[in-house]
Amino acid sequence: MHIATTHRNTDFDGLASIIAATLLYPGTVAVCPKNVNPNVHRFLSLHKTSFDLILAGEVKLEDVTRLIVADTNQWRRLDRVDQLRDRDDVELLLWDHHLGIGDLNPHWQCVEKIGATITLLVREIKAQQIDLTPLQATLFLLGLYEDTGQLTFSSTTPEDARAAAFLLEQGADLNIAVDFLNMAYGEVQKKVLFRLMRDAEQHEIKGKRVGIGVVHISRHVELAMVVQLYAKIVNADAVFVIFVNEGGGFFVIGRSSAPEINVNTILQRFGGGGHPGAGSATITDKQLTAGVIRQKIIAALHEVQRGGALVADMMSFPVTTVPPDAPMHEIRRIMEEEKIRGVVVEEDDRLQGIVVLWDLKKLRLTKQWNSPVKAFMNRKVTTIAPEALASEAADLMVQKNIGHLPVVQGEKVIGIVTRTDVINYLYGMLPS
Repeated sequence: MHIATTHRNTDFDGLASIIAATLLYPGTVAVCPKNVNPNVHRFLSLHKTSFDLILAGEVKLEDVTRLIVADTNQWRRLDRVDQLRDRDDVELLLWDHHLGIGDLNPHWQCVEKIGATITLLVREIKAQQIDLTPLQATLFLLGLYEDTGQLTFSSTTPEDARAAAFLLEQGADLNIAVDFLNMAYGEVQKKVLFRLMRDAEQHEIKGKRVGIGVVHISRHVELAMVVQLYAKIVNADAVFVIFVNEGGGFFVIGRSSAPEINVNTILQRFGGGGHPGAGSATITDKQLTAGVIRQKIIAALHEVQRGGALVADMMSFPVTTVPPDAPMHEIRRIMEEEKIRGVVVEEDDRLQGIVVLWDLKKLRLTKQWNSPVKAFMNRKVTTIAPEALASEAADLMVQKNIGHLPVVQGEKVIGIVTRTDVINYLYGMLPS
């Protein structure tokens, strides 16, 4: 067995590097430490079933013959692989960008002074002409951006920038990357954020929460990160902030996480633009005031038509269902044969519960496999309607940390949304 792992409190660079290792070393399994950073945890709550990824506690160490370590050179930072330390029959490979002295003694290593470890692996991926999926490219960009401060840290090298360009060419999604990154800000930004928190208005427009603020500024300062952070703090679907320059004129920044609120479309009315999720506009018309601009933005938001894919467009069907008295060994057989991770439990066409692959791992005794599924199923099932937006399903699965979302019409289950369906939606892989 060949495994790739990284340090505890895993960041995006560590996670990206072990996933990249599975591409460079076919047959390798990525092993994720139990403790990960909060932003990585949020990412994995939605994406974990999209990768060949297991937890450290699931590894049978006696079967390991190759250990690939990424983004650390110290044994103490690894999670539950100490038994491999003194094994002469285990080949140890190291990928790292930390030049400090460590206690790993690898048989082979690639250690260089560079902005992020993932950059080193991307170099080899390019050399081997391995094509990436948009999801893989986005994760790798997350690792690169996090460790280089989005290419602004002094440790950033030209190769980091070239790697970022390659990942964008491979389909990395900047909007998704930015959403999962924690953005740093200084004292000036803190003051701007405080004013936004204190004075910005909250509006409910077509079922979406929109924050609209006006802030006076006396000098140039990086503002995009403040707007992004404000949107996260107030948990708004979209925010628009009007910055009033001391010398006259206005600068508007918009951010949106809702497909039906297109920032580009709205800010084009002011001579600006950008992307559906992010944009800006510089307004020099002296006839306008901040209040008028705010009202024009609100009017534009009310005019926006409902758009984006619906749950009905992305759900999987027909749904595999079983009765409450079906034995657990039958559930296991169905999951293995149909290659699925969850089964819906129904009785008289009414939803009773759901059992997922993780529930099967809880069975310790042989006799438990003859027990009915109703003894192990989850009875508190989160569901969604077919007319709900696909983005709502994605948000719900992240909030609840669930991998299966039955689609219910009336009392009948007509489909199911899985993490795979959400990934296809997020990365534009739904059939046209």
